[in-house]
Amino acid sequence: MRTTLKRGVGRAAHNGNGKAVFPPGTLSTVTRYRQPPPPSKTPLGLFWRIVIGVLVIISSLVLAVAGGAYLYFHQSVATVRAHTPSVVRAAKTLDVPLAHKAAIALVVGYDHRAGVESDRPSLSDTIMLVRADPSTKTISLLSFPRDLDVPIYCPRSKSDSDGYVASSNDRINSAYSRCGETGTVLTVKHLTGLPINFLITVNFHGFKEVVDKLGGVWMDVDRRYYNKNTGAYYNDYANINLQPGYQLLSGQQALDFVRFRHTDDDLHRNARQQEFVQALRAQVSQNFSYTSIPSLIDSITKNIEVGEGGHALSGEQVLSYAFFAKALPAGHVFQNHIDNVQCSLGCQASSSDVQAAVDSFQNPDVTSSKSANAAALGIKIKQKTPSPSKVTVTVINGNGVAGAAADAAYKLGPQGRGYQVLEAPNGLEPNISPHVFHSKIYYDPAQKGSKLAAAALQNLMQPADVEKLPRRPKLLRLDPGSMLLVVLGQTFHGDIAPPPTHVVPKHQSAYVRYDAYSGTQLLRSLHGKVDFPLYTPTVLERNSYPDTQSGDKAIRRYWIDGRGKHKAVRLVFHTGGNEYWGIQETDWNDAPALSDRSFRHSVGGRELEFYYSGSHLHMVVLRAHGASYWVVNTLLDSLSNETMISIAKGLKPLTSVK
Repeated sequence: MRTTLKRGVGRAAHNGNGKAVFPPGTLSTVTRYRQPPPPSKTPLGLFWRIVIGVLVIISSLVLAVAGGAYLYFHQSVATVRAHTPSVVRAAKTLDVPLAHKAAIALVVGYDHRAGVESDRPSLSDTIMLVRADPSTKTISLLSFPRDLDVPIYCPRSKSDSDGYVASSNDRINSAYSRCGETGTVLTVKHLTGLPINFLITVNFHGFKEVVDKLGGVWMDVDRRYYNKNTGAYYNDYANINLQPGYQLLSGQQALDFVRFRHTDDDLHRNARQQEFVQALRAQVSQNFSYTSIPSLIDSITKNIEVGEGGHALSGEQVLSYAFFAKALPAGHVFQNHIDNVQCSLGCQASSSDVQAAVDSFQNPDVTSSKSANAAALGIKIKQKTPSPSKVTVTVINGNGVAGAAADAAYKLGPQGRGYQVLEAPNGLEPNISPHVFHSKIYYDPAQKGSKLAAAALQNLMQPADVEKLPRRPKLLRLDPGSMLLVVLGQTFHGDIAPPPTHVVPKHQSAYVRYDAYSGTQLLRSLHGKVDFPLYTPTVLERNSYPDTQSGDKAIRRYWIDGRGKHKAVRLVFHTGGNEYWGIQETDWNDAPALSDRSFRHSVGGRELEFYYSGSHLHMVVLRAHGASYWVVNTLLDSLSNETMISIAKGLKPLTSVK
C-alpha cells in the first residue's frame, strides 16, 4: 500500500543519530514564550514616570485652559460689540476700515449723573479721535474741547449717514444730548472731513472700574488739585484731592484728574486726557498681568461698546490693535490740539486752525522729534534720503487691474508726488504675471540712496514690501534703469498717501534766568531725609517761581511706589501763565514713565535722556548716584525744547550750591 506522507512527517523520524524523535507539531502563527521578569524599580525610573505623568496632566490642563480662554475671549469681544440700539444706529454711519490702512476711532466718554440730575440727558465730556497707522507705526490723538461751538448734525432717519444741520452753532457735546452717538459721529465727520471707522463709547463708571482692575495707572500730576464741594457757588463742582508728583492713581482719582477744568480750561483738560492715554499705553505695555484678564474683560464688556463700519468687530482685530499699540517705537504717540481756541461762555476756533489740527493728526511726521532734537542741541542732520525729484521710478502692473500702472505713475509723477517716472523700454507693456499680493518696491543697490528712497516710497504705498531688485529676466526686461521698480500688488487700490509735512524747526535761545536760590531754599529742609543726593535747579524758565498758589506747596516728599521702597521729591514751579512744570527726584529708576525714551545725548559732560511727544520735548532725565532727576514740561509743553535742556543742564547737587 502506497502512502502520500512525506518522510519525517506522519511517520517515524530520526534525529540523524539513529534515534527516533517525535514528529514536529502542526505549524502555527502563534508563538508561546515566557515573559521576562520585570526589571527591579529604581528611584530614577520612578522619578521619570512621575515627571511624564505630570507633564501629560499639565499639557491637558493647558490645552483645556487655552481652549476655554479662546472661547471666553471671543465671547467677550462679542459682548463689547455694538449692542445698544443707539450705538448700533451710529455704527451704520461709520466708514469701512481698509486692511493695512490707517484706521480712525471716535472715543466718546459719557456720564449719566444720578440723584438730582437723573432726569438730565447723558453728557459727552470726552470727544477724542484716535488714529492708528500701520505704515508709519504711529498713534495720533486729537481732542475737541467740549464747549467748542460748531454746527451740530443729526440724522433724518435710522439709515441716514449724512445728517442735517440741527443747529448752526452749538457746543460740540450737545450733539450727544440732542441725537446720541449718531449725532456726535456726524458732527465730528462734518467738522473734520475725516472718515471714522470705529466708535468707542465709554461710561465713566466703567472708566473707574477698568483703571482699578489694572491696579491703577501711573501718571504725572503737574500741580496740587483740590476742591471740596460745599454747595456754594464758588466751588460747586466735583470733589478732587490730588498732590503733585508722579504717582499711582486709582480709578476715581484718574477720573477726577482727566475731567478737571474749573481753574484752567478745556485745552488743559484735553491735555490731561491725552496724558492719561499715553500713561495707560506705557503701563499696559510694560506691566500687564495676564491674571487680571478675566476681571478686566468683565469690566470692559459692561461699560464699553465698540461699533465698526461695515461689519462686526472681530477678536483678531482686537488682538492686532493691542499688539500694534504695545510695539510702537518710542515717541510715536502724537498728541494734537486745536490752536488759538478762545473761550468765554463757549469756545471758538477758526476753520483754518481746525484744519491745521486735522492735517497734523492725519499726517504725523515721525521725523519731527529727531529734527526738533537736533535743532535744540544745535546739531546739523545730514540729508541721506534723496528727494523725490532725484528718484527715477518705473511702475509695473502686477495685479491685473487695467490702467492701474498708468494711474499710479501719474500720481507719483511731477504733477503728483514729484518723482521722475520712466516708462518700460522698447514700448513694452508694463505688465507681469503671476500677480502679486502686496506691492513690491525694488531698489537698484548700484544707485546711491536707492534703499532709503524705497523706504520713503513705501510709506506712501502701504502695504508694500521693499526688496533688492532680483535678477529675473521678466523684471529686468521692463526696467529702463530706474532707481526704483514698483510692482503693484492686489492690495493696491489706487491710493498714494500724501507725503508727510516736514517742518524743520530752527534753534532758538533758551528762555531762562539764573536762579539757584529758589530751588535751594525749598530743598534745604529735606537734606539727609532721603536715601539719594538731592539736586537743585540753578536755571529756571524766566517767568517761573515756586508754586505759592492758595493751599499749594511748592515741594513735596513722599513714597513714590506706596510700598515703602522708593522715596521721591517733587518741586512745582508756576509760570507767568496758568502753567505748571516740575522737577521729580527719585531712586525708582525703572518707573513706567521712563520706558519710552526717545534719545540719549551727552550734554555738558552728562548723559541726558530725552522724552519727546512729536516735536515737543516733554521730559529730560538725568541719572546720577543711583537716582533719576526729571525735568517735566507743562501739560501743554509750553516750555521750549531749548529751555527744557537748559534747566536740565543746570541741575547741581544740593551740597555744591551755597
